[in-house]
Amino acid sequence: MQPSLTVPATLDSLSTIAKYVLAATAAADLDKKAAYRCRLAIDEIATNIITYGYGQAGYEGVLDLQAEIDEQALTISIEDTGVAYNPSQAQLPDEDQLKLPLQERSIGGLGIYLALHEVDKFFYERVGDKNRNIFIMYRSKPT
Repeated sequence: MQPSLTVPATLDSLSTIAKYVLAATAAADLDKKAAYRCRLAIDEIATNIITYGYGQAGYEGVLDLQAEIDEQALTISIEDTGVAYNPSQAQLPDEDQLKLPLQERSIGGLGIYLALHEVDKFFYERVGDKNRNIFIMYRSKPT
């Protein structure tokens, strides 16, 4: 198990989160493409938690990240006590919308779409007063 990370729920924490994720992907021996995809997904969800789950709701708090590596996968979870929100239930852009030029697309949903499609598995659960977003990346080589 990797050490956990707790950071303030502010946009300034995103670089610290990215370093944590990249260290975890390196420890899991993920290739560069998988590491990038994992970092992108977590960055998108963390940004949404900070912006909407805390900021726009007028809350302050922290993000708790935990990385676990086993023979099959790297699992990274983010917990927060912001507004309850399940990214899996968001209205995501469909294939036709994604083909439109940027100026013709509806606003919203692209970051969550990228996050959910960049990792091998994504789960959300509400545990007490906490949101838990779980990202799973399969490892290409066993240890």
